[in-house]
Amino acid sequence: MTQVTTSVNRTTRGRNASRAAGATAGAVLALLLGGCGGGGEPADEGKAKTPTTAPPASASASADPADGEKSRVLRAYDGYWAELVKAYAKADTKGTDLKKYTELDALSRAQLDVGRMKDAGTVHRGKPGHKVGEPELALEKDIPTATLTDCLDISGWTPVRDGKVLPFPEDQEPRYLTTVAAEKWEDRWLITKVTPHGDRAC
Repeated sequence: MTQVTTSVNRTTRGRNASRAAGATAGAVLALLLGGCGGGGEPADEGKAKTPTTAPPASASASADPADGEKSRVLRAYDGYWAELVKAYAKADTKGTDLKKYTELDALSRAQLDVGRMKDAGTVHRGKPGHKVGEPELALEKDIPTATLTDCLDISGWTPVRDGKVLPFPEDQEPRYLTTVAAEKWEDRWLITKVTPHGDRAC
């Protein structure tokens, strides 16, 4: 009887040891799986951060290419006025970069006006103000074109002769609508026509 009991006890102990080993192995496996799951969370977090850190490229790709052309048209218009103010200040286009920003009718008109001022002995002091709308582009043409509208304010840009300020005509609006045409010649925009509407206040 003693031998049988001992054998049974050994068998029972063996089973218990196997169960304990199995439980330990299960626990280790659970930890490993848990570790894999835990490792997945940082990966998921990394994926969640991707949209916020990546897309300067996609943002630039979605930008409208016409926006850059509009900015260039406005810079050309600003350049035109900066040089025209210089020419009017001395009644002479020499020493200005007017031809860098203008062509065709706009250049001819500026040269004609400055010539008349020189003959009359007048110059302009100060500078005009502007409120320019967004250019409208036609880039699909053989020669791309742009049109824009300006509310021109000449109240601070006065004609002077012999040091005396000349009054504006009584029917002259100090702020009036001006329409502008521009063309893209090769890689630069040029102001080609400026049409003042002195009777249309803005």
